[in-house]
Amino acid sequence: MNTVTREPVPFWARFFLAFADMTIFNAPGRPFMKVAWAVDLHKIFTLFIIYAMMTYYDNFSVGAWVFLGLHGIYGYCWLIKDFGFRDHQLENKLSFLGFINLYVLLIAWYWLTPWLFIARAIEPTGFMLFIAIAIHTLGVVTMMAGDGQRHWILKYRSQSGLIREGMYRYTRNPNYLGELMLYAAYALLANHWIAWAIYAYMAIYFLARMKGKDNAISRHPGWADYKAQSGLVIPWALINGRALMNRISENNKKLKGAQIHEK
Repeated sequence: MNTVTREPVPFWARFFLAFADMTIFNAPGRPFMKVAWAVDLHKIFTLFIIYAMMTYYDNFSVGAWVFLGLHGIYGYCWLIKDFGFRDHQLENKLSFLGFINLYVLLIAWYWLTPWLFIARAIEPTGFMLFIAIAIHTLGVVTMMAGDGQRHWILKYRSQSGLIREGMYRYTRNPNYLGELMLYAAYALLANHWIAWAIYAYMAIYFLARMKGKDNAISRHPGWADYKAQSGLVIPWALINGRALMNRISENNKKLKGAQIHEK
């Protein structure tokens, strides 16, 4: 009998995930509120929360409007994704205490970043606005494309296994990569260590979930090869040119094979 060796989950990631399970997802009380309800409410209200900050501090600068457009409208991009292809994990139900803890421990912190930006009347340069808009746009598209591909493949393919094509060819977590990019845009604009601390807290939680996912999918055949070709989150093969060289090598082999066949 063959024994499948799972990808190990580091202690810190197990601790982080266990703490989230205990305080949020398995909190005492009768589960009756979907995780999606809490997340979607946050996405809906963020636009109005940020505009209220702008009104309170009388900050209607170009930078503030851009921040509102990025962070506020991202919530509605999320809602489009949620209505079209919701992550099945968001269907899990929380108790009232779990719902509150989800906000206190994970969600509400995101509103500190726009407050840091607007309350301090930050005036980013045009170049900084360009960088923020660029990585935010790329992040939203990457996240939505990755989640969409995973949803439809899992829904319609006939058997389970690794997703190794498309968005998942060189990164095992394009959805998390996209979210890390777009939230980096907010921290970049806020230009404050607290904003980056919040970002780091979010990134550690994402990384813990990615490690847990690796542990789950490493049971499938072909895991070792897939891990070697893909990055946990960053598509290193695309960045360092290895993917391009591999593609050129594959095309050369196909060309040589076709020439031999013709002879």
